[in-house]
Amino acid sequence: MPVLGLTLMNCLPITEDLCSNDCFYRRLLVAGLFLLILTLGLAACGSDPQDSTPDAPTAETIENKGSDTLVNLALAWAEEYMDLHPEVRISVTGGGSGTGIAALINGTVDVANASRRMKPEEVEAAEANGVSPVEFVVARDAIAVVVHPSNPVDTLTFQQISDIYTGKITNWREVGGDDRPIVLLSRESNSGTYVYFLENVVRMGNEESDLLFSPGTLLMPSSEGITAEVSQNPNAIGYDGLGYVTPEQKVVAVARTAKGPFVMPSVETVNNDSYPISRPLFVYTAGEPTGQILAYLEWVRGEGQALVPEIGFVPLQ
Repeated sequence: MPVLGLTLMNCLPITEDLCSNDCFYRRLLVAGLFLLILTLGLAACGSDPQDSTPDAPTAETIENKGSDTLVNLALAWAEEYMDLHPEVRISVTGGGSGTGIAALINGTVDVANASRRMKPEEVEAAEANGVSPVEFVVARDAIAVVVHPSNPVDTLTFQQISDIYTGKITNWREVGGDDRPIVLLSRESNSGTYVYFLENVVRMGNEESDLLFSPGTLLMPSSEGITAEVSQNPNAIGYDGLGYVTPEQKVVAVARTAKGPFVMPSVETVNNDSYPISRPLFVYTAGEPTGQILAYLEWVRGEGQALVPEIGFVPLQ
């Protein structure tokens, strides 16, 4: 191509008008055209489709949804695991245990977080939809009963807590506190913590009980909502996972009966089973996990347990 360019350029008539503007611009235009052709020709000659670099493989994404109790721990696990395995992306969202389980039943998530076990009717619905849920325990938790730091009440029995939340006891003086009305705070009904607290504390484990939360109970959309309200309302009582307790709340010691013992929630009292409101935390998969999902859950139940106490929960023993 350089030869062609020079030949054509040499074919231009050279006359006495060489220095005229019209001739000069015409020659400049032709020269520019052939330089462009030359550049494109060289680029085409130098390219080889076989030398093109293939696109990097797309990272596999694990969809993880459910329990608000577990969401902070799940986020910590996901961040750590993605640092170790950049080929994997883990998407974590909350919304409550019921929300995560419903998504698993519908086939829209890979892993559902739950702070309670799946109900028989949920398992039945999943199987009817071609999903066979598989359960994994990933940590343990205590549900702390919390009040405002100024509240003088230090201990409560299951019966007192049940009577408070069903509206039989409405004033703090009835349980040794000041003459103040009790403001009830609870998680919303799609929360696994709500279900666990209703069945095991309000109903005191009686499967035939039909007790319900008082209609005056304020249903909070998140654990942070309970924390915020208790910290600023001296009349409030709430309950929440141990990992969400802050210095702005006072934790009440709890006993199954008036005889005691009254026990504070902690890693130690959960592990020795002395704290009466403790529970396992779960994840569910649609069938036996394989591939990256299996590898991730094995890591969560192994090396990932080191993160559990940092978030305020109890690691597997």
